[in-house]
Amino acid sequence: QVQLVESGGGLVQAGGSLRLSCAASGRTFGRYVMGWFRQGPGKEREFVGAINWSGSRIAYQDSVKGRFTISRENAKNMVYLQMNSLKPEDTAVYYCATAALWTNAIYTTTPYNYWGQGTQVTVSS
Repeated sequence: QVQLVESGGGLVQAGGSLRLSCAASGRTFGRYVMGWFRQGPGKEREFVGAINWSGSRIAYQDSVKGRFTISRENAKNMVYLQMNSLKPEDTAVYYCATAALWTNAIYTTTPYNYWGQGTQVTVSS
């Protein structure tokens, strides 16, 4: 069983930055793929990025490449999403999630078995 708690969301002006954190419980945190997803108003939940257990594999959605950075600290059971140059279209609830393996499906919600409650990010124009 893994419990995930996101934090760091808030209201920011366009062009600003936020750093989201995800605290995970469970001894096997270091083995999991960690993903970030978001769900905007009236939209489906979409992939933002993912990082494997060692940090050697990282993937991003095209729209956030060059602006968002995922990192993790396995010793602290933490994963982060640094978001720079934020745009109004980044407004969403952001979720972290765990997956057992890195597969081609990592860009979908399918392989993720544990989810946090989400943190709201609002970017004003």
